[in-house]
Amino acid sequence: MNCGRGPAPATMVRCRQCSASVAAPAGARAVQCMQCCCVTRVGGAGRQLSVVRPIPNFGGGRGKKRAVLVGIKYTNTRACELRGPINDVKCMRYILTERFGFANDCVLILTDEERDPCRQPTKANIRMAMHWLVQGCSSGDSLVFQFSGAGAQVPDCDGDERDGMDEAICPVDSFQQGPILDDEINQAIVRPLVHGVKLHAIVDACHSATVLDLPYRCTFSKQYGCLRWMDERPLNGACKGTSGGQAVLISGSSNGKTQMSVLPEPNATIGALTHSFIKAVECEPRTTYGHLLTSMRTTMRAGAGNCNLQGPIGCSISKVTNFSGVEEPQMSSACKFDINREPFCM
Repeated sequence: MNCGRGPAPATMVRCRQCSASVAAPAGARAVQCMQCCCVTRVGGAGRQLSVVRPIPNFGGGRGKKRAVLVGIKYTNTRACELRGPINDVKCMRYILTERFGFANDCVLILTDEERDPCRQPTKANIRMAMHWLVQGCSSGDSLVFQFSGAGAQVPDCDGDERDGMDEAICPVDSFQQGPILDDEINQAIVRPLVHGVKLHAIVDACHSATVLDLPYRCTFSKQYGCLRWMDERPLNGACKGTSGGQAVLISGSSNGKTQMSVLPEPNATIGALTHSFIKAVECEPRTTYGHLLTSMRTTMRAGAGNCNLQGPIGCSISKVTNFSGVEEPQMSSACKFDINREPFCM
């Protein structure tokens, strides 16, 4: 089965940081340098994004609750592999199926431990999985997208970023095929959401704070000592919302420094952001969004260390590692709501 791995004509682009020559596949909007990991935009890349459709039988079941979970260690593809992303996915699957009623065949998993070529977290497979997730969505659907891995930034070229930078997630073949920019993620899994559909995205990666390009961001305000919404709508007037549905991103502000490691027991760790999220959900199943963020913040401020998740979910995991460099959990949304009253549910 062809999962989008065929060769494609490439042009050469000079890395904006180290000036190395990087091959850019046809249609790529950005490339990632293998030498310094810097992301460089491909000149002449148009604003229009291509539409990706899954090959037949690519996804799983079509229940009202569906999820795409992506975890990447980057084994043999980078200088050091990340510790934690695979267990992030395993723990999230457990939470979704055991706590929130997701059917196993409606949870699509992409990791670099999967043997099926169509379950490898390549750029082509992640794009197809995102389309599968939202395809034909209708009122009452609850969708989840999780990404645990490496993130990146690249200078914005169309004026829709207040900080002048686009965020991106890095597939396992990011050095060959380029990262997936926030513009494409927004178009793929945010814009198609119709009235009555809700998407939760949990992204544990550096530079992930606004990786869905949602118009509102909720953070802890030092000035007011509480959670407050910030207006992140593009100054150029670009529409970044849904088609009537709701999208919520749980991510974090990052120092941009991933913490890669080749220490022993790589299979006994979990990412710090994912750990704080799961612990908050486990400790208070009927929590609000505000309490969820507060609990996550408390856990993350305690620092990486021993994992104390209870039951089957934590029996094989002993350590917490902050591989993404996330410092504070935060939340973005397609629309503002009362975070202290709105119940959290997936």
